[in-house]
Amino acid sequence: MNREQAHRFETEIMPRIAEGVARVVDQKLRVEVVPGGNPREPARLRVSAPPSDDGARSRRYPFDMNVFLTWDDEEIERLLHPGGEARLQRYLDALGDKLRAWQDAREVDVPTRSQAEPSVLLGGLDFEA
Repeated sequence: MNREQAHRFETEIMPRIAEGVARVVDQKLRVEVVPGGNPREPARLRVSAPPSDDGARSRRYPFDMNVFLTWDDEEIERLLHPGGEARLQRYLDALGDKLRAWQDAREVDVPTRSQAEPSVLLGGLDFEA
């Protein structure tokens, strides 16, 4: 991925993905775009929970939610070509179902804002709806 593509992904697409994720997760979760580490590295999305207050909420897993989402470079590039806007919109419309599937596969529980590991990476994601 070149520098311009990484920049466009971070400034044009990631805010829309972050907004879409924020709509389907608990309002008490933080959803933030984390800029890429270098000009050719795409941004990632972090979904996290503030530290739990002992007993303030039931927890399914021992750790507070701290999930990072990254997408495959080739998938990002496809979004920046003709037809990419429609593909992105289908993806945004399917985020609720996708998040539920990711939870089960990675031992993350959005309702209790907890997870089995200290940090979870959902990497190499695609934009299939």
